[in-house]
Amino acid sequence: MIHQLSRWIVIGSAILAFNAGYINSIALLSFVNNSVSHVTGTVALAADAAVRGQWSMLLATGLIVISFFVGAIVSGLVVGNEALKPGRRYGVALLIESVLLLLSWYCFRQQFFLGELLASAACGLQNAMVATYSGSVIRTTHLTGIVSDMGSALGNAVAGRGWLAAQFRLQGTIFVAFVVGAGIGSISFDRWQFDALLAASAWVLIAAVSYALWQVKQIGSSGTNNG
Repeated sequence: MIHQLSRWIVIGSAILAFNAGYINSIALLSFVNNSVSHVTGTVALAADAAVRGQWSMLLATGLIVISFFVGAIVSGLVVGNEALKPGRRYGVALLIESVLLLLSWYCFRQQFFLGELLASAACGLQNAMVATYSGSVIRTTHLTGIVSDMGSALGNAVAGRGWLAAQFRLQGTIFVAFVVGAGIGSISFDRWQFDALLAASAWVLIAAVSYALWQVKQIGSSGTNNG
């Protein structure tokens, strides 16, 4: 369980959750009208399509789920272990996500369904990239687990079993960031349509570069201390 939090974990989680809410809002408002930041609802739509014999809908929703899965595979290949730990190749994963979002923007502009798949892959990659920290599950692209954990934490506190303030604060931050991101994504789509995705690609790229610079600084500090 989380008892103490580094500032970079809170800030990084908030940025990623904001990004997921932002992207998902744009995808929902697009010509495809499907979520990309999570797969629960999409799987339900796929099952319904299969029962009703709506094969084109089944293909579309199935591909969205597969794309999310492929993004998670890429994260596993690049980052490795699910446990959150400084020094892992998060910068590379974020760079790949930025490229996926840039390609998604182009495809959406051309009214290509591939844009939805690329956005889903970006979210799958991001969600798998940050999975566990100090024994707690951290997800940044959907809120089901976050809301469940927050409710459980409150229930335990009321029952007198202890209060994990740091963990609740992180989960609350992720929740608020996702909601704010979704709201701003909706406003941005109304104003700029699919060009709003360029902003998501840009700030993920900035996050990748910032992490890379931080890694270089840490290596430099380590070398100085050893010397």
